[in-house]
Amino acid sequence: MNNKQDKLLGKMFFQEISDEEGEIIPIIADGDDPELDEIDFPEEMPVLSLRNNVLFPGVVLPISIGRPKSVKLIRDVYNSNKIVVTVAQKDPEIDDPRFEDLHSVGTIGQIIKLLEMPDGSTTAIIQGRKRVDLLEGVTADPYIISKIAVKNEKNPEGKEKEFEAIVSSLKDLSLRMIKLNPNIVHEASFAIKNIENKNYLINFICSNTDVKVKDKQRLLEADGIYDRGIMLLEYLVQEMQLLELKHELQSKVKSDLDQQQREFLLLQQMKTIQNELGDNPHEKEIGEFRKKAADKKWNEIVAEAFEKEIEKLQRLNPAAAEYSVQVNYISVLLDLPWEKYSEDNLDLENAKKVLDEDHYGLEEVKERILEHLAVIKLKGDMKSPILCLYGPPGVGKTSLGKSVARALGRKYVRMSLGGLHDEAEIRGHRKTYIGAMPGRILQNIKKAGSSNPVFILDEIDKVGQDFRGDPSSALLEVLDPEQNSAFHDNFLELEYDLSNVLFIATANTLSTISPALRDRMELIEINGYLLEEKIEIANRHLLLKQLLNHGVKRSQFKVKKEILQEVVDKYTRESGVRELDKVLAKMIRRTARDIAFEKKVTPSISKVRLAEIMGPSKYNRDEYSGNEQAGVVTGLAWTAVGGEILFIETSLSKGTGKLTLTGNLGDVMKESAVIALEYLKANTGLLKLPATFSDKWNIHIHVPEGAIPKDGPSAGITMATSIASAFTQRKVKKYIAMTGEITLRGKVLPVGGIKEKILAARRAGLKEIILSEENRKDVENINKTYLKGLRFSYVKTIMNVLDMALLKQKVINPKEII
Repeated sequence: MNNKQDKLLGKMFFQEISDEEGEIIPIIADGDDPELDEIDFPEEMPVLSLRNNVLFPGVVLPISIGRPKSVKLIRDVYNSNKIVVTVAQKDPEIDDPRFEDLHSVGTIGQIIKLLEMPDGSTTAIIQGRKRVDLLEGVTADPYIISKIAVKNEKNPEGKEKEFEAIVSSLKDLSLRMIKLNPNIVHEASFAIKNIENKNYLINFICSNTDVKVKDKQRLLEADGIYDRGIMLLEYLVQEMQLLELKHELQSKVKSDLDQQQREFLLLQQMKTIQNELGDNPHEKEIGEFRKKAADKKWNEIVAEAFEKEIEKLQRLNPAAAEYSVQVNYISVLLDLPWEKYSEDNLDLENAKKVLDEDHYGLEEVKERILEHLAVIKLKGDMKSPILCLYGPPGVGKTSLGKSVARALGRKYVRMSLGGLHDEAEIRGHRKTYIGAMPGRILQNIKKAGSSNPVFILDEIDKVGQDFRGDPSSALLEVLDPEQNSAFHDNFLELEYDLSNVLFIATANTLSTISPALRDRMELIEINGYLLEEKIEIANRHLLLKQLLNHGVKRSQFKVKKEILQEVVDKYTRESGVRELDKVLAKMIRRTARDIAFEKKVTPSISKVRLAEIMGPSKYNRDEYSGNEQAGVVTGLAWTAVGGEILFIETSLSKGTGKLTLTGNLGDVMKESAVIALEYLKANTGLLKLPATFSDKWNIHIHVPEGAIPKDGPSAGITMATSIASAFTQRKVKKYIAMTGEITLRGKVLPVGGIKEKILAARRAGLKEIILSEENRKDVENINKTYLKGLRFSYVKTIMNVLDMALLKQKVINPKEII
């Protein structure tokens, strides 16, 4: 129905309509009209199609008539018996419906009155009488006439109590809905309360409830009044839930609006009072921002952006949520050190002195820093390099950054990247988000108060990635000297120059750093410390630091180099000095305890006192064990805590040539053993062995300390020498160790970790090391101090190795290999 019909129907709910001749039209009618049952309706009746409504028995409905066929039908019927069948269209969009376009169930209606409306349209007041089935169409010209069959209502027999409850529930729900729905006039409740006939009440509510036409048609088609009541109750419950939810939301919104209006009025009053007193905090804050901006040395683009943002802030209400976001952004803009640089200390002698004071060793890193300072001194300006210090834990990579900052006279900031997963940690969040802030790069620059600090990117190899982005990709812009002069932060939305920042990244391994990121950095390897270096570091740095931390005077705790060597050898196993630092702290704590208890304290630490404090030695270094047994050869291995020596043992037993490998070996190491054996089988003549020597002997190769996983190709020549010694029963040369990969052709390939392996050989008391010829360059790059007391033999083939390592002399009680 349109608005005109709604108003008319609303009027009809609670009063009667009279025409100009004074005739009274009853609106609230009694549905039980006994005369209806006695009327014989014609078998063929004209059909009035309804677009958007359904007429129910007993209900009075105003229907606007507009289509020419409908107008003719209504006038013809009104001038005759005033009885017509009303049926809802299946599709309301069809302007000239045929019989097939109508539903099969309709209602016989009696035209009570025709009203000529002021706009020239016609409205028919029709009261429903009986439901009918439309059987078949008779004609469609000048309007549809159909054969019909009257459907009598089925009363609820045996369910009177349930029916009473349904009717009562419908009445209650209808009254509640009238209160909640502003579109229904409240006088409609008068009609609901005064309808006594249950059938008519149900039909009345069906007709006037706010449900879709297709749902009203289902209600009309229900077989009995009981079923129609059940269906109607379901629809009303759903409508009631929606109305209650809508009412609740509207009440909440109204309450919020009332609160906002109240706050606005109070703020306006407060603003007026503050203006009168000359103390407006909003204007005062903007004034402070402008004062700070006047001292900034930023470029025109930044100045223009600041002016735009401050003008936006002036237009905002301080109570608005966006106000705090805007204030936060402007504060960050002002706090950043635009074009503010600390002056570099270009005294190279002083820089070298500072670096040597803070760190013992690390010569390559120190040289690179001094080179950078020298170029700045000569040129006056230079883009800072991106350094990456990589090496095992505890060797001083992170602390070196502080020394560099002190040597240069720059500010120092550190950012840990370990476990970082979110790209926004680097680039920041969009400022429109609640709680948004710039990325940690700019946060640390702001914290430093300078645009050229020494910036440590700690644990860059431990950056992760997930659905929130890839931080390592975001770091590409930060660590590229060609790009970081215009670094873009999502929060700032302005370019910031990072080209003068000295970035120093640290990592334990390069394997987990993306190739693109690795390519942008200058890689400097920091290897583990020698025993002598650890002793020096302990004397120069660690002892002084721990004495200060524990309040113990230098005169109360003294330790000789021999004792420090014992501590390093037997209580630590690491490339760096962290564990050594903890051991020294424990020793000093014991002294501090004795001093606090006023016991007699002997300042000098002896071996006995060391064992008393630290207990039995935790580690025993592997030492060379002689050459009295065939098949035992000393190899060299690299580990995360430095180099180690390891023994390759080969044992022979009568059998069928089976090869057994034990010692928790990885796949690569197992392959090395197979290659070594196959090479020896293919070259029996060179070793003067029988051609079928391996077919009669089972070979067992073992690498001790089976609980420790071992892998890598560097034990290849060691395994070949061990097998050759076992089959020839020849002694292995004394105090010799070896490392190198082999091929099936007998070539010896280079391996890595040479410095760590050399240090391990020195600690074990070895005197000669066999290496691949291609490892000669690695040895030449190592400090000569580390090579003292060692002789190096470089080889190209496995036969060179066997000639150097195997003596002509056989072991005592040699096995007879045939």
